[in-house]
Amino acid sequence: MFYRYNSDQLTFERVRTKTFVKAIAILVAVVVVFGWSIAPRATIKNLSPEEKLIVVREYNEFSEAKLIEQIKLLNFKFPYIVLAQSYQESGHYKSTIFRENNNMFGMKEAVVRSNLAKGTNRGHAMYETWQESVIDYALYYSTYLSDIKTEGEYYEFLRQNYAEDPTYVTRLKNIIKTKNLKSKF
Repeated sequence: MFYRYNSDQLTFERVRTKTFVKAIAILVAVVVVFGWSIAPRATIKNLSPEEKLIVVREYNEFSEAKLIEQIKLLNFKFPYIVLAQSYQESGHYKSTIFRENNNMFGMKEAVVRSNLAKGTNRGHAMYETWQESVIDYALYYSTYLSDIKTEGEYYEFLRQNYAEDPTYVTRLKNIIKTKNLKSKF
């Protein structure tokens, strides 16, 4: 027999066998998945310096799928708006600022808030990797946008504070609609 402590009633309760078996099965599954997920890391130690550079280069190579995953990890409130901004600000990932500076949000080098910029080039912040650009946008977001509650508030902030183009919000909404960005999150 197995028992579980009920802190509300300050008593021990009998655990049904089915519940216990399910818990053990889940625990085993987690251990197996976790074990498999760390196994490849052990082989990195055996890589040559050239192979390590290839791994780093492949990790840093940009793709929209990797960007979406990064945006999900950073837990933005309206991730599809962030993705639309990346399209708009980077010229669909073809602009000089994106290619030279790894800057996908058209960010200027911040003076007041924490940032990851390595300097300025062509009037915009430079980053070592495109991932740093996303993290820097998350720092911007947490500094200025953390209190927003609705899409409307987000768009209004962007209209007033982010872009000089008066049609910026309309362009973002069009990108979200035409590329069906909400479905990616």
